[in-house]
Amino acid sequence: MEQKHKPVVIWLFTGVVLVASMVIIGGITRLTQSGLSMVEWKLIMGSIPPLNDAQWQETFEKYKQFPEYNVVNYAFTLREFKSIFWWEYIHRMLGRLTGLVFIIPFAVFVIQKRVDRKLLMKLLFIFVLGAFQGFLGWFMVKSGLVNDPHVSHLRLAAHLITAFAVIGFILWTIFSIINPSRYPKVDDKLGRIIKSGFALLILQIIYGAFVAGLKAGLYYNTWPMMGGVWIPDEVLNSITREGLSAFLNNITLVQFMHRTLAFVVAGFIIWMWYLVKNNKTYKKTGSGSFQKLTLFTGTTILLMVLIIQLLLGITTLLFKVPVILGVLHQFGALVLFGGFVFIMHHVYHSGVKTIE
Repeated sequence: MEQKHKPVVIWLFTGVVLVASMVIIGGITRLTQSGLSMVEWKLIMGSIPPLNDAQWQETFEKYKQFPEYNVVNYAFTLREFKSIFWWEYIHRMLGRLTGLVFIIPFAVFVIQKRVDRKLLMKLLFIFVLGAFQGFLGWFMVKSGLVNDPHVSHLRLAAHLITAFAVIGFILWTIFSIINPSRYPKVDDKLGRIIKSGFALLILQIIYGAFVAGLKAGLYYNTWPMMGGVWIPDEVLNSITREGLSAFLNNITLVQFMHRTLAFVVAGFIIWMWYLVKNNKTYKKTGSGSFQKLTLFTGTTILLMVLIIQLLLGITTLLFKVPVILGVLHQFGALVLFGGFVFIMHHVYHSGVKTIE
C-alpha cells in the first residue's frame, strides 16, 4: 500500500464502522417499535430535536395524526413517546454524520491528489449507493405512515441489503488498496462454491429482513422443529394458495426459508473450509500486505463466526426475539457478510505464484 493511501484507508474503515453502527441502531429502532416516531423528513431542521415542553407537545401532536398512534399506541403518554422518538432520532442523525464524514474528507483527498481516477470512480459509486440507501430509508418509513402502521417488509429488506452492499463495497475497496497485487490461485471448483455460498448468504440476509418486517420470529418459537413438525402444513398450503408470492409474504414460509437457508449457507461454509484446509496452497500467502490473512485463515474465522451466528439465531428464536439478542444476531450477519467479502476478494484477485 502506498503511503499516500493510509489516510484514505483509515477514512474508509471509519465509514464501515459508521454504516455498521447505523445497521445496529436501525435494528434497535425496529425492535423497539421506534421507526415511525418521527413523521417528518427535514434534512436540515430535522437535525434539531424538541428543546422544550411546547416543542415536545407539538411533535407528539403530529405523531398522533398518523396510523401508528391511532391503531397501536393510542394510550401513549408523552413520556412513552419520547422513549421511541430518541432511537429514530439517533438513527437519522447517525445517517447525517455518515454523509458528512464521507463528503468532507473525500473533497480533501481529491484536492491533495491522494485519489487516482480508478479509486475516484469507486468512491463516487459508494457515495451514490449510500445516498440511495438513505432514500430507501425514507421510502421504507413512508410505507408505515399511510394506512397500515407497519413498514413494508419488502422495503425494509431493500433498505437493509443496500446498507450491507455499501459496507461490502467499502471493504472491497479497502482490500484492493491494502493489497493491490495478487493472492494465491483459487481453483475453479472452490471459486464456484465460494460464489454460490456468498449468493446464498445474501438471500439469507434478505429473508432475515423479511422475518424482521413480518415479525415472523414471534411464531414457531421452537427448534429444531416448527410446532412439533419439520415442515408445517402451511408451508406447502401457502405455495398452493398464493403461488410464488408466498415466498415473499407468508409468515410461516418466510420463517421456514430463513431457518432452512441458515443450514444451507452453513453447509457451503463448512465445504469451503474443508477444501481449503486440505490444500496447502491456501495456507500460503501471495505478495502484498495481507501476509497473515491467508484463505485458510479467512475461512477458519468465517467458520467460527458461523457457529456463533447459528447459536445466536436459535437462541433469538427460542426467547422470542428480545432486543439484545435480535441486535446481536443482526450484527453477526454483518460480520459473516464482511468475512465473506474478504474471501470473495481472494477469488477475484487470485492468480499469483505463492511464496514458498
